Amino acid sequence: MTLVLDAVHAPRARAVALVAGLAGALAVRLGVAGDAGVRSVWAGAVFAVLLLAVVVLADRAEALRPGPWRRQVALGGLGALALCVVPLVVHLTTDGGALPARDFPLWALVVSAVAVTEEMLLRGVLWTALDRWAGEWVALGVTTVAFGLLHVPLYGWSVLVLDLVVGLLLGGVRMVSGGWGGPAVAHTLADLAGWWLR
Repeated sequence: MTLVLDAVHAPRARAVALVAGLAGALAVRLGVAGDAGVRSVWAGAVFAVLLLAVVVLADRAEALRPGPWRRQVALGGLGALALCVVPLVVHLTTDGGALPARDFPLWALVVSAVAVTEEMLLRGVLWTALDRWAGEWVALGVTTVAFGLLHVPLYGWSVLVLDLVVGLLLGGVRMVSGGWGGPAVAHTLADLAGWWLR
């Protein structure tokens, strides 16, 4: 009986610990960023390192299994296209443009690291813990809400609905692809495209 209870409570405890780790990493990111907020590249780098530490401490084996790579890349690419439709329309119909190209390499490296580590945590180890505890639909719901709320301190409440939709799409990619690699590809490509679709 004790083993059965441990099997039920272990994924739940792991999920709670992962959410706490995510919240702690976000608090550090905000502290490092200070007044620069989301524009602080170094705060983003610190955040990615902290997320990676949380993932590795929680479940290194799961973190190293992004799923079948061809399927992850193909479905991640389709997810990225879906995520870029609205920004592309806005970009084509309004004035604006890309940021200076000289700043792109460092920004791209950090943004990619943040996107991948967010997906390793949210659609990787946290998803797995929630799925084992309460099923795939609970994993989809909790990771979607966590993704949305994660971005509120960075961008404000006005983008919560958009981030919930993005989180839901990334969760859908996770469900279809069977691994966190697809959402990581979609998230990374969409974030990188954001540089040019301003």
